[in-house]
Amino acid sequence: MTIHVEGLVAIAVFYLLILFVGIWAAWKNKNSGEAEGTDRSETIMVGGRDIGLFVGGFTMTATWVGGGYINGTAEYVYLPDYGLAWAQAPFGYALSLVVGGLFFAKPMRSRGYVTMLDPFQQLYGKRMGGLLFIPALMGEIFWSAAILSALGATLSVIVDINIKMSVVISALIAIFYTLVGGLYSVAYTDVVQLFCIFVGLWISVPFALTNPAVSDITVTAVKQVYQSPWRGSVNKNDTWVWIDNFCLLMLGGIPWQVYFQRVLSASSATYAQVLSFLAAFGCLVMAVPSVLIGAIGASTDWNQTSYGAIPPKEKDEADMILPIVLQHLCPPFVSFFGLGAVSAAVMSSADSSILSASSMFARNIYQLAFRQSASDREIVWVMRITIFVFGGLATLMALVTGTVYGLWYLSSDLVYVIIFPQLLSVLFVKGTNTYGSVAAYLFGMVLRIGGGEPYLQLPPFIYYPGWTTEQRMHHMTGEMEEVVIQKFPFKTVSMLASFLGNVAFSYLAKYLFESGKLSHKYDFLDAVVSKHSGEIMDKTTLVTRGNNIGLSEMASVKPRLSVTLAAAFTRRDTLPTETVEEEEESSPDSSHHDEE
Repeated sequence: MTIHVEGLVAIAVFYLLILFVGIWAAWKNKNSGEAEGTDRSETIMVGGRDIGLFVGGFTMTATWVGGGYINGTAEYVYLPDYGLAWAQAPFGYALSLVVGGLFFAKPMRSRGYVTMLDPFQQLYGKRMGGLLFIPALMGEIFWSAAILSALGATLSVIVDINIKMSVVISALIAIFYTLVGGLYSVAYTDVVQLFCIFVGLWISVPFALTNPAVSDITVTAVKQVYQSPWRGSVNKNDTWVWIDNFCLLMLGGIPWQVYFQRVLSASSATYAQVLSFLAAFGCLVMAVPSVLIGAIGASTDWNQTSYGAIPPKEKDEADMILPIVLQHLCPPFVSFFGLGAVSAAVMSSADSSILSASSMFARNIYQLAFRQSASDREIVWVMRITIFVFGGLATLMALVTGTVYGLWYLSSDLVYVIIFPQLLSVLFVKGTNTYGSVAAYLFGMVLRIGGGEPYLQLPPFIYYPGWTTEQRMHHMTGEMEEVVIQKFPFKTVSMLASFLGNVAFSYLAKYLFESGKLSHKYDFLDAVVSKHSGEIMDKTTLVTRGNNIGLSEMASVKPRLSVTLAAAFTRRDTLPTETVEEEEESSPDSSHHDEE
């Protein structure tokens, strides 16, 4: 086993830099929010809601730009059957930030929520909030695990050290500074992370491009030299799959706590929108060096390099093309700088997912569902414990399961088909209720899981139109197996079915109970007749129990009547008091407030 001392030193320097920045951010902001009377637990989750444009722009970009993003983009550009045409992440995630900024950032921030699950619990009740927590948690945990798994692979390319040890050390550092500083540490380390990636990769690109083994990438984009052109193309029979995947990135990239964590920490609703647009631009800029490195990999005669005659795609190492190019096509000092920067960045992108998962658990599950009388100190300790537990869980999965990417694919699909349509309903559709929400949840889950997941060897039980079978090598056993490939855009269809199911069943339940066709005693979810039961997390619950949302920043929300599109874009607490009072007097639930 050879250990490259320079490589270890480079990694140690970057890791210590990120650890130092994380601790410094925690120390610098340790009293933030106290003057305004903000709870410590809320400060850990969303900062003091005072993240400015500079740090905010960086941290919002880092929502998606991390190790998986730069490695994955380079891999798809390099792969012969895919190429640039299939490297959808840069445009998909950039557009998801634009759509998020245009439609979702303002209503979420202006109503003063603390986590993404708040509006669900407010409208659909705490049990439904708990159900929606499951796909959200799975997404965050598997994303962290996939990131740490990629990190182990990257480090094993640079220095022949034990992958397991490198993953554990990286996870411990990320968990430690997240424990200490919460969102502030995450945000400030994101600035360093993006700077490291940008500088590290751009320093390496010129050296790799000018390596004698590399052909002109403008030629290999359109002509076959060592492999098919890296520009790639989309076959006619794959068009629907391409559209399905693109919609998954663009719309499925919105309903994540990692995104709303940043939106809700912005100092105002307008800032939250501006940060989303800045981050969309940042996503595209950060993808450029990755695309170039993928193109360089596709234009290299590997026989002339220290890597060997067999190209990475034939050794099943296409997913590591970025570290391989840096290692074998650049001078040692450049490759160590680039790889050190990339590995530090990967480590730093696991922190926000761990913080997101623990924020949702501590607030929406522990506090709002079980312990509404919990003190702020208690919530802080629950968060600290869950940061450690979820971080440990992600690390364990990265080390033990070889199917971590398959789990991440499936859970991100579930976020798209279950949470996105529910978020759309809760913010913009008037009159949806818990019955519709439960039906939508089941529709989305059955239709998506029914399509199968080849990566997890999960066979389909719903064969959508146009399905075919292919012989593929299993990534773990190395054996050839027959897998069912769905050519139908079933993920987007599942999402639309889930959304329509929510609306249809909500109105059906409302009609049946209000017309007397069904007796009121059967309203077991307290969703139509008992609009104001203790089960529903209405405004009073969110404000008076736990004091997590100050009345000053919480807009008036009618518990059972979702805000219309027009009202969603008006920040109500900025209206004159008389206007708000008039509205409340005319609202159907004003009698409820009077009773209280």
